[in-house]
Amino acid sequence: MKICIISDSHDNRLLLAAAVRDARAAGAEAILHCGDVVAPSTLEVIKPYKLPIHVIHGNNTGDLYMMGRISAQTSSLTTYYGQDAGLNLGGQRVFLVHYPHYAEAMATTGDWDLVCCGHDHKVDIRTIRNIKGGDTHFVNPGTVGGIKAPATWVLGDLDTMTFTVNEVQPDDAAAAG
Repeated sequence: MKICIISDSHDNRLLLAAAVRDARAAGAEAILHCGDVVAPSTLEVIKPYKLPIHVIHGNNTGDLYMMGRISAQTSSLTTYYGQDAGLNLGGQRVFLVHYPHYAEAMATTGDWDLVCCGHDHKVDIRTIRNIKGGDTHFVNPGTVGGIKAPATWVLGDLDTMTFTVNEVQPDDAAAAG
């Protein structure tokens, strides 16, 4: 199963939509958003791609009540977890949290196959040795919103546990308008 891992969109609808468009074209079947969506209405731009999105809030929480309402709609593909999330996806145990130091700590437990985070807008993909004697994959996709850093997202393959950084390529026509 391929997934799109994003974080820190900070209401940049153009870049968020472009990243999800490209991820869908690359075979992504779900989106993991590691926080700082800010306005929940920002997620509207990815509805046309019909991908389930697993989202947490970060330190720029925006309207959490509305995020909960969007998630609660019966037709919604959005699942909002709050400050962090543990889920099974593609046969892997995945943990989402906004803060890298919290993510590193969770990776060391050995309870997760993949831990994803955001916050510092710095891409970081590595394995962390855990206390159970194994390795946990750690992914920080940077900022899809392009805040003080290039706009990036990560394509993850949960079957091979490989992760590729991609720069957002906004549609030229949309960028001009």
